[in-house]
Amino acid sequence: MKAPIGERPGMADYGVNVPEWQALPWSWAAERLIATRNYWMITVGANGQPHSLPVWGVWDDDDRQFMFSCSPNAQKVRNISANPRVALTNSDSVECVSMQGTAVRMTDANRIDTWVDRYIKKYGDEMGPEAGSFIRSHACFEVTPTLALSVIERADEFALRATRWRLDR
Repeated sequence: MKAPIGERPGMADYGVNVPEWQALPWSWAAERLIATRNYWMITVGANGQPHSLPVWGVWDDDDRQFMFSCSPNAQKVRNISANPRVALTNSDSVECVSMQGTAVRMTDANRIDTWVDRYIKKYGDEMGPEAGSFIRSHACFEVTPTLALSVIERADEFALRATRWRLDR
């Protein structure tokens, strides 16, 4: 899969339209998504009420997808059932990556196993030997992003490096 091409985001009021602007490479965003321990997951319920809580999850840059799990009784599950559009961010507000896309609850056992292996590789030391069965007993979601936005929240880099990527399939 070809890496997304960075674009200048529509943020002229923040000085992003300067001639010195240079897109961040996709690898910059991918590094931060892979390394993040706690992601912020944002969903919206059928009544329009937003819901935001941190989740553990796995970004796979080869598939350009994100996986997370949660209790089958969680508000996130109800929200995604009503509206599959989600946003997620890494936990770093200085070197931020924010993604928008759709979440789908996984039902294919082989696909879940692939993601659970990735999840255990990332978090296994923190979860213990029952991690796989614990995750499989919960709702597992695959998020396919369509848009990503990154900013570096430092005065000397913000306007010069803010970047948007379209993750077209």
